[in-house]
Amino acid sequence: MEKDLGTAVVTGASSGIGAATARALADAGFTVILGARRVERIEEAAKSIGPKARGYPLDVTDAASVESFCDAVGPDCRLLVNNAGGALGLEPIAEADESKWRAMFESNVLGTLRMTRALLPRLIASGDGLVINVGSVAAFEPYAGGAGYNAAKHAERALTDVLRLELVGQPVRISEIDPGMVETEFSLVRFAGDEARAAAVYRGVTPLTAEDVAEVVAFVATRPAHVDIDQVVVRPRDQARVWLVNRR
Repeated sequence: MEKDLGTAVVTGASSGIGAATARALADAGFTVILGARRVERIEEAAKSIGPKARGYPLDVTDAASVESFCDAVGPDCRLLVNNAGGALGLEPIAEADESKWRAMFESNVLGTLRMTRALLPRLIASGDGLVINVGSVAAFEPYAGGAGYNAAKHAERALTDVLRLELVGQPVRISEIDPGMVETEFSLVRFAGDEARAAAVYRGVTPLTAEDVAEVVAFVATRPAHVDIDQVVVRPRDQARVWLVNRR
């Protein structure tokens, strides 16, 4: 008999870690609802997973979009994976672009807030809810040029920990997964589509794949109800810190 682990929501699920996570969760036994801004890609991603997946447009930086998406989710939700986010630029603080900082806070921090706040009553009502926030090693390893992204991920980490404090005694677990270097569209977005600059990030290194991180998410999501995995840090073997990488 096929397992039914309930409904899981994954944001930023049109590609990369989000899409891989949605597939891994469906394979584990969840009904998965994918959300992302790119409508065609989110529909294709859901279709490729099969009948246990549905995709809807979602912009976590837009309160109305979050409301509409959560209405489409329906009354049941057992797992929320806050994956939407990302980095923009690598300018030093002296040359900081405030619009990029605002965009990073909107997606990484306020997007996580909006989705969690909207679905929390359903997570509690499930009797065994789980919130998994996909953060980054940037949340605790500052690096030159990363101030905006560092600040956003530090803030998302603080939100995660406070949520854990506020929900103690409630049937909801809170987990944080912090990947190091993962080869996805992350660097391409960070460098505004500059393919050569994005490729250089991974040159001479065997980075993590989206599937590597998705397997960790699925592992955390399938632990027994009494097991709360607070934080997982996952890096490629070639990376000891954000700024300390072995290149061959």
